[in-house]
Amino acid sequence: MPELPELEVVRDVLRRRVVGARIDAVQVLPPGGAIVIRDLTARGFESSLTGATITRVERRGKFLIFEIDPRGLIALNPKLTGRLQLASPGEKRFAKTHLVFLLSNGDELRYLDQKTMGQIYLTDDLARVPDFAGMGPEPFATTRDEFSARLKNFRGEIKGILTRNDCVAGIGNAYADEILWAAKIHPYRKRTSLSADEIARLYDAMQTTLRDATEQVSQAMGEQIHFKPRDFLAVHLKTDQPCPRCGAPISLVRANQRITNFCRACQPGGLIKGM
Repeated sequence: MPELPELEVVRDVLRRRVVGARIDAVQVLPPGGAIVIRDLTARGFESSLTGATITRVERRGKFLIFEIDPRGLIALNPKLTGRLQLASPGEKRFAKTHLVFLLSNGDELRYLDQKTMGQIYLTDDLARVPDFAGMGPEPFATTRDEFSARLKNFRGEIKGILTRNDCVAGIGNAYADEILWAAKIHPYRKRTSLSADEIARLYDAMQTTLRDATEQVSQAMGEQIHFKPRDFLAVHLKTDQPCPRCGAPISLVRANQRITNFCRACQPGGLIKGM
């Protein structure tokens, strides 16, 4: 799933490459295009966007937001496997390409999604987009004290809380693993068991991990925004490899349909669920 670091970089590339461009044509490719597109305006997705200009691109949580002139917004939630691609018109399309914008600058902006799980909303009001209005603050827009106070609203295991967009926006499975490793906190620790010092450490790790990862992704991704470079991660998807900090093998736990990687030596404690 694209998370904050990847989407920050994609947003920056799109600001350079598509803002100011006119959408000369819209191609909704069957069968997946009809599944991922949601027209909340009832004006018609293709007819509303053909001839319109992309005037702004923003990120909020795990959404990318496109402002469209004369009016309208596109809210993209890529979910597990959704990706955007910038390509030339003659470049071969990837399988599971569901939507193509032909732009006046000569580029094509394509949406591809192997599992067809993402959604692309055309709307006049972002509050109508599912999962948007209830998002918590951005990690970079909250202070240590605000973060600590916000955590008190949630119970359960700390990794699950970090990945809740109503706690903080933009963190998913991969970067929750990385943040908790950096903070030396076990992913299955109960939030109520964390001390004030540990919460402060968690906040600091969230800031540095996400900022550092954004720089790493930018260097590795370049203009190829459909890539998801994660080779640089310390523990996520590094099962049995040596911990970069202590050398102990990285552990893997499968629970709740997701994997968790952590170091048992550096991140002690916690109730471990089924392997």
